[in-house]
Amino acid sequence: MSSGWRSYLPRLEELARSQGLDWFPVEFEAVPDSFMMEIAVYGLPVRMPHWSFGARYIYQLVQRHMGHSRLFEVVFPGNPGHAYLAASNGLPENILVTAHVLGHADFSKNNLLFRRCQEQISDHIVEHAASHARQIERAIEAHGIQAVEQVLDAALSLEQYIDMDQSVRRQRFPEFLVTAPPAVDDTFRGRFSALDASAAELFQPRQRRAPIPPHPERDLLWFIAQYAPELESWERDIFLAVREESFYFYPVFATQIMNEGWASYWHARLLREASFVPQAAYLDAIKCHSDVVRPIAAGAQVALSVNPYHLGFTIWEQIVADAGLDAARRIMSEDDDFSFVRNHLTRELAAKMGLFRFERQGDGQIKVVEDDIAALHENLMLGKYNFGAPRITVSGLRNDGTLELQHASDIDGRGLDVERARKVLEYVQRVWRRPVVLQTLDSAGQSTELSASAAAA
Repeated sequence: MSSGWRSYLPRLEELARSQGLDWFPVEFEAVPDSFMMEIAVYGLPVRMPHWSFGARYIYQLVQRHMGHSRLFEVVFPGNPGHAYLAASNGLPENILVTAHVLGHADFSKNNLLFRRCQEQISDHIVEHAASHARQIERAIEAHGIQAVEQVLDAALSLEQYIDMDQSVRRQRFPEFLVTAPPAVDDTFRGRFSALDASAAELFQPRQRRAPIPPHPERDLLWFIAQYAPELESWERDIFLAVREESFYFYPVFATQIMNEGWASYWHARLLREASFVPQAAYLDAIKCHSDVVRPIAAGAQVALSVNPYHLGFTIWEQIVADAGLDAARRIMSEDDDFSFVRNHLTRELAAKMGLFRFERQGDGQIKVVEDDIAALHENLMLGKYNFGAPRITVSGLRNDGTLELQHASDIDGRGLDVERARKVLEYVQRVWRRPVVLQTLDSAGQSTELSASAAAA
């Protein structure tokens, strides 16, 4: 890697501030490509060990060797933020990447979803995750790798099952039903209510236990951590650690199109105005920009495989052109990908980007087959509902301790991979230590029950 890129960092930062960008300090570090791959797979520079990350690493390695992916940088929001740049980057790539990182840092500091999650967990997420990793290492020393891996199997298989409408720190459900005292509306009730507390208690109705859960519960990680009958404290801590990290990752997932588009918009804008960048480096950086934001879907393809950098960059350019930078910053702070795409990807812009389905007629004319903008929005967002996972809730507990789960296929319209679902149920059963059942629909639309009993442990 050319080391000269660092000399451009202060001038790029000064230019970015003059354009209104506002970010927490970012610590830049150049690292070997192999470490970049590990960071991308684990999601953090230091994270709890688990075999599933090794499987993801192999997948990423194969993809890269096939030419399907190239990592220029990985950014972790926080205060300070951390940016890791690939050692194989050249000077033009690193100038572009540095400007790109500043766009990300501005986004993560000012987007409300990012701020809400970081304030609840930690602005120092890298250090926080390292603490979780040390916690896991101590558990392995105390209880053995097999016992710890069994808990991680269950927790990581449920890492998408959190409830973003709840806070990271939440209380257990009330143990008893709350009943309002009867109104004092006659002489007898008035005299009764005046009894001292010890006498009045003799005549009070017995408290009734509240159902657990009192309503369908989406936060499976939290529920199991709080209510698994025989979960030990170190096991509970692992579930809560995975849950905390999921709260950190959710904004990255839920704003990917906005965030990558914002960073791409700003690296392009800053490069155009960075007169201090040598002409040759500028031209190479612009070529790199074109590669980053190129569209993927084309011809008769549907926009399900659209490049999020291209989509976000194009929408932001249109917003700034139509409404100005102040309006764009307000949208950046308030929106997530759902509202961003639905509100700002117009039919005209989608047609310009070639996101609708086309087909070539016999006479050579191109005909639009589908231009339903609402359907396009839904297609683009389909994989983002419920953190990208089928919607599963805890629906109840049976008298024998059986955990009842419900697949809400009527809400998200997603089917289940039955074999994968059974495997996850087995993982969950091993920490729940009671039977676990999941109500869903089969391929014929009939109600069916998947289960993991004690025999599966």
